[in-house]
Amino acid sequence: MTKILSFLLCLSFNITSFVICIDEKEKVLKISTDAATPTGSDFTYICDPVRYAKLKLDMKSFAFCDSKLPYNVRAKDLVDQMTLAEKIAQLGNNADGVARLGLPKYEWWSEALHGLSNVGPGTVFDNLVPHATSFPTVILTAASFNEKLWREIGQVVSIEARAMYNLGRSGLTFWSPTINVARDPRWGRITETPGEDPFVVGTYASNYVRGLQDVAGTEHYKDLNTRPLKVAACCKHFAAYDVDNWHGVDRYHFDARVTEQDLEESFLQPFEMCVKDGDASSVMCSYNRVNRIPSCADPKLLRETLRQEWNLHGYIVADCDSVEVMVTGHKFLNDSNEDAVAQTLKAGLDLDCGAYYPKYLGNAVNQGKVRESNIDEALQNLYIVLLRAGYFDGLPAYKALGKKDICTNRSIELATQVAREGITLLKNDGPTLPLNTATFKTLAVVGPHANSTVAMIGNYAFDPRNPGSPCRYTSPIDGFSTYGKVNYAAGCGDFKCKDASLIPPAVEAAKTADATIIVTGLDLSIEAEGLDRLDLLLPGKQTDLINQVAAAAKGPVILVLMTAGGVDISFAKTNPKIKAILWVGYPGAEGGRAIADVVFGQYNPAGRLPITWYQADYINKLPLTSMQFRPDDSQGYPGRTYKFFNGPTVFPFGFGLSYTKFNYTLNATVPSLPAKLQRFTHCHDLNYMANKTKPTCPAILVSDLQCGEYIELTLVVQNVGGKVGSEVVLVYSKPPDGITGTFLNQLIGFQRVYIAAGASQEVKFVFNGCKSLGIVDNAGNNILPFGGHTIIVRDGVASFPVQVTFHN
Repeated sequence: MTKILSFLLCLSFNITSFVICIDEKEKVLKISTDAATPTGSDFTYICDPVRYAKLKLDMKSFAFCDSKLPYNVRAKDLVDQMTLAEKIAQLGNNADGVARLGLPKYEWWSEALHGLSNVGPGTVFDNLVPHATSFPTVILTAASFNEKLWREIGQVVSIEARAMYNLGRSGLTFWSPTINVARDPRWGRITETPGEDPFVVGTYASNYVRGLQDVAGTEHYKDLNTRPLKVAACCKHFAAYDVDNWHGVDRYHFDARVTEQDLEESFLQPFEMCVKDGDASSVMCSYNRVNRIPSCADPKLLRETLRQEWNLHGYIVADCDSVEVMVTGHKFLNDSNEDAVAQTLKAGLDLDCGAYYPKYLGNAVNQGKVRESNIDEALQNLYIVLLRAGYFDGLPAYKALGKKDICTNRSIELATQVAREGITLLKNDGPTLPLNTATFKTLAVVGPHANSTVAMIGNYAFDPRNPGSPCRYTSPIDGFSTYGKVNYAAGCGDFKCKDASLIPPAVEAAKTADATIIVTGLDLSIEAEGLDRLDLLLPGKQTDLINQVAAAAKGPVILVLMTAGGVDISFAKTNPKIKAILWVGYPGAEGGRAIADVVFGQYNPAGRLPITWYQADYINKLPLTSMQFRPDDSQGYPGRTYKFFNGPTVFPFGFGLSYTKFNYTLNATVPSLPAKLQRFTHCHDLNYMANKTKPTCPAILVSDLQCGEYIELTLVVQNVGGKVGSEVVLVYSKPPDGITGTFLNQLIGFQRVYIAAGASQEVKFVFNGCKSLGIVDNAGNNILPFGGHTIIVRDGVASFPVQVTFHN
């Protein structure tokens, strides 16, 4: 999310409560005497009698401050007391407030993708709060396949958020997480996502959002519109958004042509899970068009799907300047500015991150293009969320949080543990790893990432141009220095590594070291928001660096790859001199410590790749802008993701090694799933291959079933190796043979279990039949096929058939 046309650089001063802003577009100095909450606030909730007394206002005359009234009544009262101009002034991210009602300014835009961030004007770092905990980027966190860990990260981030709010340096609305599926390896924002599998992405989203939002003891409210919020999260970017800037095609002009099948099965599923399972209080629509219509102006996506079908309890916000992009980029329907704001508001968009709503909604109302009642509805959605978050009444449980609760030892250690759990072992000949300190005393640590700090935290963390930074950094050379004597050589001048002149010092360092660790990869100059990749190779001379260092090394060579998207490292995979390979994503501020702990065996890696690593020529076979997941035989395009691609890979989805070995025993299964039909349930047709016999009743619409049938799976996982470790148990379903146009298999469940050497653990799964065995047909219908399905554990270590039958 980037303000693409203009932005304000603001400095706030809490003591005197004024703000100085420089408009970068107009180059005008602007001074405000009432800073937008939170950065200039001297209170932690609005409806404080003492505050209203200082304002010389009678709080009792404002029903919106009566905590005995329902939230919807209070929100309506607040909105009803505003003039039209006052209402419109609240619908940009920097809401003006209404002084005569005691309503202060409020900045809606804050970020918390993997920790609090200085990106977005709603969170301010300064001498009082200079730091916050920076966790690994989401793609590495997802590789842990640990739901409990994902939720715990959200809990820690929201503690720091409430602490900063209490200190007047943060709001309560955070536009995170990013939950777009990583459809293509070239997309620049893969670092922000939980990977390529919609179920994994949705599971991550619901857990992280629960961690951010849930107030202990209130998780199961009957009326979710009144459920308290620790902070308000936002799932983005809705929908079918995964092209940023590729060969001149950018997100401000791109029309994502998507089939109903792919939309339902892949692009929408994570958002549905985020709203239904995570109870997210906000969703952000994206810049792009979806099948010709800008996503922020599509009533089917916003009003019908999010609100009516999924029952969103919260507000819908536009990605920054998306409404303006409709006019200037997409030139949608040759809209005027007033047309654009009217269409988006009526489609269900409540809040504009930008200035178009505040500038043009007044004219749109006067021109009869939109009703004031549409504005009232949007404002009520917004204020109910703020009421739930305690903005008006406070949340006593978090009143005591402050600076002491930011950058705690616990949060720093958790950030390190997240990196350890995500790190993925891709190769380990010998085995070479783990190294031991008795044998490997001198270490050559070389490569462009060997001394990384800022690069390890990725994006939506701490922009070095703004105040604020992580609690501390531990670079790879810092981490390895605790295990041996380090000889460091960069090997490249930067991550693009265009100059080979720095390779010889790295080669020399490797010649005398007991072990050589090459830390290389990508960074935000190569894969980032607004920057899609053009190839799947290591940049510049990095391959030469790796090969030359490996050839000269005296001891074993360990290659450490710091990337988000996959890279074709087939050369290293087959090079006998390179004994081990680790993928470490962007491992966060404590990444160097985590990497060293894994290399020296203080932690046994158990990460699994959340994306497929394709061979380099894969991208020559189809453009990034082709949105289809399934193979397109008419164009010669292969499929995308493990669900639809069956060609050769460098490493497949779900791949990852360990320092120990696990055996599986299948203990209990359910061999059949009889689905009960209702009186007026009818069979649904399904396409089969010509050489396969189609069942008499091929399938039933899921919406016509009660879906009360479940499959139970019990496994015993035994650690038969000599080291304690974790195992990620992945369970897939495969549809009946012969159905055309469906997936090869799909992940339906996963658990991460910790098992001592020689010990065993029982792992139990319970799967809903409709969710786990259902497919989406070519018209976008969710259906349950008749016939023989297969449940597959991991890469086939265990499997069993499940026969779906229908009965009255």
